[in-house]
Amino acid sequence: MAVDPTVRAHPEWARLGALVHELAFLDGGHDDAFTLASGRHSRWFFDTKPVMMHPEAGRILGRLLTMRAEAMGAQFVGGLELGAVPLTALVVAAAPDHLRGFMVRKEPKGRGGRKTNNPPGIEGSSLVGGGDVVIVEDVTTTGGSSIVAVERIHAETDCRVVGVISILDREEGAEEAFEAAGIHFESLLTRSDILAL
Repeated sequence: MAVDPTVRAHPEWARLGALVHELAFLDGGHDDAFTLASGRHSRWFFDTKPVMMHPEAGRILGRLLTMRAEAMGAQFVGGLELGAVPLTALVVAAAPDHLRGFMVRKEPKGRGGRKTNNPPGIEGSSLVGGGDVVIVEDVTTTGGSSIVAVERIHAETDCRVVGVISILDREEGAEEAFEAAGIHFESLLTRSDILAL
């Protein structure tokens, strides 16, 4: 499942799509116009940082991500730096008090967790005692970054990842990669949604 039907039915979903199209989307005109973080080349580029930092778009993201994290029964939301950090903050600001945030550093600095007892490189709310986690991501191409975050959470904490939610699925293999890894994946939007605007 790419976009959950409750997200598509939400009254702010179309507006989020319009904002992503306006603030994040570039069409380079040919298939190798952009080199992505995954190393792949693409005609299309999505820079969702301006979306996350936009007041209206940020509020919509916070509400939609919180709605889906709550539906999955999560107690924690977070993900791999850098993209997941602002997303986590948007969710925590919109969420009820029981939903807490954290971040996973790509390279542990060795000083996190002094107060929370989290493993090095997992910072924010304490994950001691476990709980259900939703990983958030800004743009998903192959799913590799989020799968790394899921593996770290499973290996280093007592938490269980119940799903991964991305702002946008580029529809380039992530859904299949998550399915093969046994991880529930969904996005708020797909590349096809944006190209249709």
